[in-house]
Amino acid sequence: MLKKFYLLFSLIVLMGFAEGLLYAQKPVKPAAPAAARHKKPFAKSWLGKVTGTPSLQAEEAKPLVALPLTITDEKNVAYNISSYQFVYKRIGVTEDEETGKASKQTDIVAQRFTTTPLPNVWQKNITEGLHSGEELYFFDIIVFDRQGRRFFAPELKITIQ
Repeated sequence: MLKKFYLLFSLIVLMGFAEGLLYAQKPVKPAAPAAARHKKPFAKSWLGKVTGTPSLQAEEAKPLVALPLTITDEKNVAYNISSYQFVYKRIGVTEDEETGKASKQTDIVAQRFTTTPLPNVWQKNITEGLHSGEELYFFDIIVFDRQGRRFFAPELKITIQ
């Protein structure tokens, strides 16, 4: 009797496993990643007529500070800027209190912005003190494409000669 019970119990358990295999869900294939579905447009960052990593004279760069940052693609379509970060690497002179000698020292001022051009306070401070060796650096530029998707635009770094 015990033998029949074990045989019947084993048969029921085996049928339960078999039923589970028959009705099991098939694995879902993962969807293609967003990057594979949508190709990022080839864009350029512009400040006036300047793009990339140019070296300019201080007098050439001063008027650029007041111009808006624009992002365009190869078809000259402009993109809306969500935000960007700006760094002004300035060079100042410090005096050693013990020796009395003056030496150059760099200082960085940075902030994240959501509007372009730069605020008037920034424009004024940069144009009044801009001189050789300093840098204007726009980076982490986030823009929206026509479908509202965000992507990073290329950075823009201007070195003052």
